Amino acid sequence: MKRIIINITVIVFFCLSGLAQPTSVKQANELYISGNYQDAAKQYETIIAKEGIAPELYYNLGNAYYKANEIGRSILNYERALRLSPTYDDARFNLEMVHLKVVDNIVQVPTFFVGRWIENLIKLLTTNQWIVISVMGFVLSLSLLFLFVFGSTRHIRKISFYVGSVLFGISFITLIFAGVRKDQLLNHNDAIIMSGVVTVKSSPDKSGTDLFQLHEGTKVNIKSTLGNWSEITLGNGNIGWIENPNIERI
Repeated sequence: MKRIIINITVIVFFCLSGLAQPTSVKQANELYISGNYQDAAKQYETIIAKEGIAPELYYNLGNAYYKANEIGRSILNYERALRLSPTYDDARFNLEMVHLKVVDNIVQVPTFFVGRWIENLIKLLTTNQWIVISVMGFVLSLSLLFLFVFGSTRHIRKISFYVGSVLFGISFITLIFAGVRKDQLLNHNDAIIMSGVVTVKSSPDKSGTDLFQLHEGTKVNIKSTLGNWSEITLGNGNIGWIENPNIERI
């Protein structure tokens, strides 16, 4: 049943999205609908390389790789779509469905709920949207400062002072959110396992001790790199080294 749902989501999206798109995207959509999933994926990759990134393109690419049974690349591109647009519900739904095919079941270490809540709040909007809110708050706080200085009554000055202070605080906080959101986009260290099975080593060397194995589609965080090796951590706290060709950054 879940497989049917994801197929319907894909087909409906492509039918609707073909109404006003460049020829290259329409061609990729047609390749997908006709069942040429590998060719469709190559076409989307070419479009992204030539015309730039967009959450919809990553979503399309993830769909094509899913149908081609390339789970790692499917997850990679759904994750990229969500990094650009965290509220992209279709991408999130399909990502959850594809995760059911991943062999590894990593139990996440619980995080402090306040930090998790703030992180999710920041991801609700894009960098530009947070900046717009910050600028609007700042402009309104300046207007209320003017009213505070030149207000005709004490009551008006008092209200304008308190409301202006709150708006200035919101402006300052949302500016920080914009900076954090931009950093999330530019300096991310999350990656996806692309190989079928990878043996994680205790050191950046093939002679290192075998610690555990990871499978295609598992999400890891890159702590550091050394030559052709990366030190990775998992959501459950496990740490080890793997060779770079086995992973791709989100």
